[in-house]
This record gives sequence, C-alpha cells and structure tokens, in this order.
Amino acid sequence: MRPDVSAYANPARIDHRQIVRLALPMTLAHLSTPLLGVADAAVIGRLGQAHLLGAIAAAAVIFDFIFWSFGFLRMGTAGLTAQALGGGDLAEQRATLVRALIVGLGVGIGLICLQPAIAFVGFAALDASPEVTRAARLYFDIRIWSAPFVLINYVVLGAITGRGRTDEALVLQVFVNLINIAFNIILVYGFELGVRGSAIGTLLAEALGAVAGLFVVWRMYGDLRSIDRRLVFDRAQLARMFEVNFDIMIRTAALLFAFAFFAAQSARGGDARLAANSILLNLFLVTAYFLGGFATAAEQLCGQSVGAGDGEGFRKAVRLTTFWCFAFASVASAAALAAGGSFIDFLTTNPDVRAYARDYLVFAALTPLAGALAFEFDGVFIGATWTRDMRNLMLISLALYLACFYVARPYGNTGLWIAFLVFLLARGLTQWRRYLKLSEETFPLAQSEAAEPIASASRG
Repeated sequence: MRPDVSAYANPARIDHRQIVRLALPMTLAHLSTPLLGVADAAVIGRLGQAHLLGAIAAAAVIFDFIFWSFGFLRMGTAGLTAQALGGGDLAEQRATLVRALIVGLGVGIGLICLQPAIAFVGFAALDASPEVTRAARLYFDIRIWSAPFVLINYVVLGAITGRGRTDEALVLQVFVNLINIAFNIILVYGFELGVRGSAIGTLLAEALGAVAGLFVVWRMYGDLRSIDRRLVFDRAQLARMFEVNFDIMIRTAALLFAFAFFAAQSARGGDARLAANSILLNLFLVTAYFLGGFATAAEQLCGQSVGAGDGEGFRKAVRLTTFWCFAFASVASAAALAAGGSFIDFLTTNPDVRAYARDYLVFAALTPLAGALAFEFDGVFIGATWTRDMRNLMLISLALYLACFYVARPYGNTGLWIAFLVFLLARGLTQWRRYLKLSEETFPLAQSEAAEPIASASRG
C-alpha cells in the first residue's frame, strides 16, 4: 500500500477521469457522515416524541461546533500533505502526520477536562425547552468521551486524502458509520437505552474507527516511531502548521456559529420548529455532501500542484472541479425537491413536524446550488493553504448572514432560511473574487485566465 514516492515528485495528472477517481469515493464517504446523523435521528425520531428528536438535534449542534472547530486537523493535514507530496518529500509527509496526531490527542483530552464548562455554555446558548435540554445533556455527558478518537480520525483522514488515497478514506468512513448505526439500533431498541444508547453507540464506533485508522496510516506511512524528532519539531514547520490550523479553526468556528445560530433561532420557535428544521438541515447535509468529494479532489490536486510548482495544473484542477461541483449541485437540488417529502416522513412520525418541514422544503432543496461555489473554493483555498483569506472571507459572509437575518426576522422561519441561503452564496462569491488575485500571486497569469473557472463551469 505504500506508494512509490518518485511517482509523486512530478505534477499530478489532471483530467475529468482523475477528478472523478478522487472525488467519487470521498463523495460516498462524505455522504455517509450526514446519513449517520439521519440514522441517529430516525432511530430516535421513530419513537414518536418530538422533544427526543429535538434533543438529538441540539446535542448534535454542540458536538458539531466542538469537533468541527478542530476540523483543521483534517483540512490542514490534507493541504500540507498534498503540498509535500507534490514536492516529493516523504519525510515531511510523515512529520506532518505525527505533528497533527500529537495536537489531536492533546486537544481531545483537553475537551474531556472542560466538559462541565462546554455543557454550560452550549446549552445556555441553545436555550431549548427543559425537556429537550434534559435529554440532550444525557447524550452529551457520554459522547464527550469520544473527543480524542474523533480528532485522531480527522488527522488520519487528512493524511490519507492528502496523498490521494480517497478509496482508503471511504472504507474507514463507511466502517465507522455502519458500526455506529448498528450500535444505535441495538442499544436504543434492543436495550431500550434511548438517547443514552445513541451516545454510547457513537462513542464505541469512534473508538474502533481510530484504531482502524491508525492501522491504515501505519501501513501507508510505515513505522512512525522511526521518524526524526528534529524534523517533527522543526520551528519553521511548526509555525507554518499552527498558522494554517489557526486560520482554519477560526473559519470553521464561524461556520459552525452560523449553524448553531440557525439551530438556536429554530429552538426559540418551539419543539416542532426545531425538529422540522433539524430534519431539513439533515437533508441539506445529505445533498450538499455530494459536493464534498469534489472539494476534496480540489484540496488534493491544488495542493499537489502548488507543491510541484505547476500553475497550469492548478488552474485546470480549479476549472474541472468547479464544473463537477455545479453539475452535482443541480442533480442534488432536483433530487431533494422530488424526494424531500418521503425523506421527512422517514425521519419522523410526528404529524405536526411533518407538516412544518414540508412548508420549508423548497429552501432546503436550494441549499446545494447556493453552496456549490463555497464547497469548491474551500477545497481550492485549503489545498493552496490560502487559509488567512479563507478565514477573513468567512467572517465577512457571517456578518452578511446575521444582518440579513435581522432584516428578515419579521418573516419568521422563512426569513431564517433566506438568511441561510444568502450566507452560502456570499461564501462562494467572495472566495471566487479573491481567487482571481491570489492565483496571480501564486502562479502569474492573465486575469482573464484566472477568471475561467466560473465561465468554464457550463462547458466542462
């Protein structure tokens, strides 16, 4: 399984076939993640109690905010690994992995130690009903112990996808998620543990996933104990890693604040509104994560092109992945609109929640198209490690989102969904505009050529 390093010292081959080869496994892997949330919601939702479904949604928001705030452990590792791959530097690829594993393990232990403070702040911010909060706290107190395993899994995925082994990443993701679903069904229904069973199942699945992931990278990278410690703790490389990761952390925290704000506003509208919006957000994740595979392909190919100094390949990778993102977004939006009603009925048996969710289905169906450009350029910026700009543009988009919400607040849940769509559009458009300048600085070229990805999306 260990690749021939010499083969990676040259610029990557970039064409439609290569894009699909990289993207398809990660599309399936990314899709399995929201399907896990869907499965958790379905297991609890079919108990027929809206407050339990709301509890899973509320706890999921808190854990998304906690864990995804450290998503830099995947994204930063993938970008830095891809660049080292493009430069043919195997030693730096291994050092990048070890640095990230050390950080991930330390942060995971720290999160467990901060459990009471995180719970206090998280549940106060959500301001859900007492019934929802009590059930969500039961879930939280168990699942927080999965933190080290979750963050190790992030690092492993980054190290694997950074080397273009998206097939390995798919196997790991499916392994974790299938085990999680099985544990949830057994513990919630078989042992009648309710939300406790769902939390225990997720904890066990993440632990087994971490063990499997470490085995995969050991086979791929060799025995990491033999690595030169001076390289691992090289000051220049450590400074670069922390700069990249800090930017991504701020960007991700802002993104998750946007989702948490959406959930908090949903909760203030009552349990039925919270449950309905959580179902529609799961629909958004199922459809939008079709785009995640092409963002991952952009990460890997753009990062490898930067490492190899291949400007032509970089621009071609952006152009082709943009085309595929928009193509898949169109299909995903149409599928969400057509099958959304059945999706809602599958997730809940509560008639009030079903009716409420159907009223706002069209907004959820528009999210893949609204977010296509944002998904695409997230991958480009991470691969190129333009993380400072990505951070700044995310903060600008978040400000536009909040401003739009308060303007549209009199329209209730409709105003909330409109603000969310504006947020997705703002992210993609601001990144595209900044890409025009950054691509010139990294690889000098004519402005008209840099602008080509948007124009070429319609012709592939």
